[in-house]
Amino acid sequence: MQVNDVVAYIQAGRDRFVADLKEWLTIPSISGDPGRAADVRRSADWLADHLRAQGFPTVEIWETSGHPAVYAEWPAEDPDAPTVVVYGHHDVQPVEPLDEWDTDPFHPVEQGDRLIGRGTSDDKGQILFHTLGLRAGLAASGRQAPPVTIKLLVEGEEESGSAHFAELLRARRERLACDAVVISDTTMWSADVPSMCTGMRGLTEAEVTLRGPSRDLHSGSFGGAVPNPLHAMADLLAALHDADGRVTVPGFYDDVVPLTDEERELFARLPFDEDEWLRTAGDSRAAHGERGYTTLERIWARPTAEVNGMWGGHTGPGGKTIVPAEAHAKISFRLVAAQDPSKIQMAFESWVAEHVPAGVEAEVRVPGGGVRPCFSPIDSAGVRAARRAMERAFGTEVLFTREGGSGPEADLADILEAPLIFVAVGLDGDRIHAPNEHVEIPRLLKGAEAAAYLWEELATALR
Repeated sequence: MQVNDVVAYIQAGRDRFVADLKEWLTIPSISGDPGRAADVRRSADWLADHLRAQGFPTVEIWETSGHPAVYAEWPAEDPDAPTVVVYGHHDVQPVEPLDEWDTDPFHPVEQGDRLIGRGTSDDKGQILFHTLGLRAGLAASGRQAPPVTIKLLVEGEEESGSAHFAELLRARRERLACDAVVISDTTMWSADVPSMCTGMRGLTEAEVTLRGPSRDLHSGSFGGAVPNPLHAMADLLAALHDADGRVTVPGFYDDVVPLTDEERELFARLPFDEDEWLRTAGDSRAAHGERGYTTLERIWARPTAEVNGMWGGHTGPGGKTIVPAEAHAKISFRLVAAQDPSKIQMAFESWVAEHVPAGVEAEVRVPGGGVRPCFSPIDSAGVRAARRAMERAFGTEVLFTREGGSGPEADLADILEAPLIFVAVGLDGDRIHAPNEHVEIPRLLKGAEAAAYLWEELATALR
């Protein structure tokens, strides 16, 4: 495959690619809005028609108990070639507040090289570059089929929690059997510092209620003589971290996969400006966290416990001298490979029970099973192959990052029993989930170029 042939094909197809993307972006496929269910289905239908037009021999709409997913398959010429699933989503976030958009979010607008509209970066633009890249690779190589079997799976509920996605994966596990899963729903460090994500943190949450007396008490008559649930809650939350910023729940770090020296070195090479980062963090005045780790290491590769809210007693105007009957707090845990949300939940419940004083009853409620973290070792064959493909496209070294967000990637890895490979060209600056979401068209074309090289690289690496 000649690099210039791929680039020439992509450049020649630019206008058609952008026109197709703009047409898809006009469909307001907001999965979290029940009133948009018909639009999410229209989005799935549009994608299915597009994939058929691009040459995929098999294209299907897969129903779920919620919104539909799209499945497409293009077998390799060689029946013994590896199989790769490409994951993305065709639903989008709500657009409010509308008055903060400079353009109509569902009438995409080009401003120079920038395309503005909901879904441009997350995730319709990053799905569609795969079809352009696949066609470019085929044209440049003269093949009639890709060097690996490609199975494209595009769900319709990612932005509303992927509620039915794991069920879909289990039901379709045989059809989705593969050697690797490519994720195109993440970001790079910057346009001029291309990078690959190698992991996403998981999440679990808890609400703690501490109960003391059966009713609020007069503090003059009872204060200092019975346990105060708010005092107990303050002590409990203060004890959640030690002086080094480490979470004190026993067993919390037992399953954490530590950073390798190579990962820490590659993180350190990213052009990170901590003062600028603090400004983006709500003008925070100082970096803070677990001792012995950099800011990037803390937000990407270390687990955390955060107090999200606490309340109880009298919070209205004026004084009310009471010993309150109850105190409440909400806590979230960001998890990293290979922590299990259910294990952390049980450990936290036990820790709370052991840290409340006599006379105070504790209740811990968890809202669900949580989201599991995912991780891809940088020395795996698939990650190295994808890195080579991206370096061919961008013409420079590709570094590594991780992400603090959560998604269904762990379900993909676990249910399909396949390693994850993150190949994406979004940026944090694309205003994903915010008004004026946008993407630079040349960056999407670089994504298409990387995708064109990816299948050739994986065909060799995964055998």
